[in-house]
Parts: sequence; C-alpha cells; structure tokens
Amino acid sequence: MKFYVASGLENFSNVREITKRLIEEGFIHTYDWTLNGRANTLDQLCQIGQKEKEAVQNSDFLVVLLPGGKGTHIELGIAIGLSKRIYLYSPTENINNPEDSSTFYHLPEVKKFVGNIEEFASFVLSHEKKIN
Repeated sequence: MKFYVASGLENFSNVREITKRLIEEGFIHTYDWTLNGRANTLDQLCQIGQKEKEAVQNSDFLVVLLPGGKGTHIELGIAIGLSKRIYLYSPTENINNPEDSSTFYHLPEVKKFVGNIEEFASFVLSHEKKIN
C-alpha cells in the first residue's frame, strides 16, 4: 500500500517520524517533500507542486498532520476528490471546535485523531492493516 503525508514545514520532524514508522511496516511512500529545501522561484514551486499532486494521486491513503500549510489543504482536497482514505492528525481539540475547524475535516471518509504523534501512527497502522 502506498501513502503520502501532507503537512506544513513546521511539522517536519513529525512527518519524518510517521513516514519512518509506515515504511518500517512495509508501506511505500509516494514522495518525500521533506527532502526539498524551501522553494525560491516560481519554477521550483511548480516542480514541487507537480510532484506532490502526483504523489497524492499515486497513494492509496493520505496522512494529514495539522497544523498544515496552504498546500496541505489542497492535497487534502485532491485526496477527497479522488476518494482516497484519509487520516487527519491534530495535536489539539481545535479540529472539533466549529469556529476553528474546516468542514472537510468532518466528512465520513476522514478519520480524525487527536493526541500524540506516536499514538496516531499506531491508529493509522491499525486501520490500514485491517484493509490489507
């Protein structure tokens, strides 16, 4: 099974952590955007955006780590539009506060989790192993 992790640069270490756990369990990462530096030109943005779009398209499921950046929510939208399985992580209950949340976080195909990143990785693995 293939996966992609969408998040913001501020979650760099959590992205790396969950990616490592999933790969150790035999899952295939479609694209590791953490290997990129910050884009400095429009051409770099275009190239990275194309790779990220293709990574979401080629994945079986998407892992979203909040807080996310602009691209995170676009990747979430692509995954929803393609009917991908989606796992949404938040370190706080803000996702369950209507004033702070997004309507798309609450779609039935989005599995939400609030807590620590290690428990979230186990949550994703337990759901995906049932599918395999």
